Amino acid sequence: MLRGGIIGLGNVALRAHLPGWHSRRDVEVVAATDVDPARESLCARHLPGSRWYATVERLLDDADLDFVDICTPPSSHATLIRGALARGLHVLCEKPLVRSPAELHALVELAASNDLVLHAVHNWHHAPIVRQTRELVAGGAIGPMAEMTWQTLRTRPAAVAQEGGDNWRVDPDIAGGGVLTDHGWHVTYILHRWIGAMPVAVSARLETRRHTGFNVEDTASLRLRFPDATAEVLLTWASDQRNNWARLTGTEGTIEILDDTLFLRNAQGERRWSFAAGLSDGSQHPEWFHAVADQFIDLATGESTDETNLNEASLCVAVEALARESHRRDGEELPLSLVASFGRRRQSYPSDRGTVLAEEAPGAALMIERDRGNEGN
Repeated sequence: MLRGGIIGLGNVALRAHLPGWHSRRDVEVVAATDVDPARESLCARHLPGSRWYATVERLLDDADLDFVDICTPPSSHATLIRGALARGLHVLCEKPLVRSPAELHALVELAASNDLVLHAVHNWHHAPIVRQTRELVAGGAIGPMAEMTWQTLRTRPAAVAQEGGDNWRVDPDIAGGGVLTDHGWHVTYILHRWIGAMPVAVSARLETRRHTGFNVEDTASLRLRFPDATAEVLLTWASDQRNNWARLTGTEGTIEILDDTLFLRNAQGERRWSFAAGLSDGSQHPEWFHAVADQFIDLATGESTDETNLNEASLCVAVEALARESHRRDGEELPLSLVASFGRRRQSYPSDRGTVLAEEAPGAALMIERDRGNEGN
């Protein structure tokens, strides 16, 4: 049986991760910590028999663990992951795994050098309607993909664990960004899996349409160009409704997702699937966590060596970095170059147009040159 520790006892840990761990017979959560000492009572209630630690350092140093599950805000992820890997622990971490390609590169190298698992929570892959769409596309139901459209519509960002508290999702020092950071990660890995190819270029515009008091964007419009297809993405916290909508157009038909309903339209006619819950229902999605845990445990026990998750995480980091740089350049389309495997490295270098914005991440080389004089635009 694997022994795990939870770092961060907020909504996602209490409502999604812990129910998933409690349902397993091969995992025992034996330790927990949070920066808020008041959450010790939540540990006693939800993790009876587990030990509470006042700090992460004490948990990592004292607890006899095999892995940690990190459920904290994004700004803490890289430091926590590094500390756990340095102590020989496998790591499962909420999205966004880290906030820059350089951070990811260093952590993947550390995990590999210690033969440890670093795994991001890509739970939207396991939404039934997303799985059904993937199966239809893979089965050739609409032929080769040509165009995709995705919209994530929200009226505001998700609430914090305690009502009335500050929402870290709108603090750029903690979240790293607004709606693009919060929702763009999921959309990137979903679209990549559906189309079965890496994007070759990204362009984006970021806006604050409604929530003018935020220091982060509440709306992001992205265009991802693939070798043989394009994807138009709208992410917003400034909508009058809460919904998810997507359309996939192939050479032989279309698939449309209306939150909890899927339509397939091709030469054979129209088929419809209805699902018990929509993509916009809730924020934690506990029913999707079980498959994430299965994949992580298989990797941690050596039952699997699949690197897909980290490759997708690398792509997600690269796409967000490109999107933000594209916005600074008035929506310019920027190229995304990719490498086939971890371990390759392309170092930063000077150029006649400026300097490289970021080092290459494992699995995705992000080589963007910033024109002189454009910083801060």
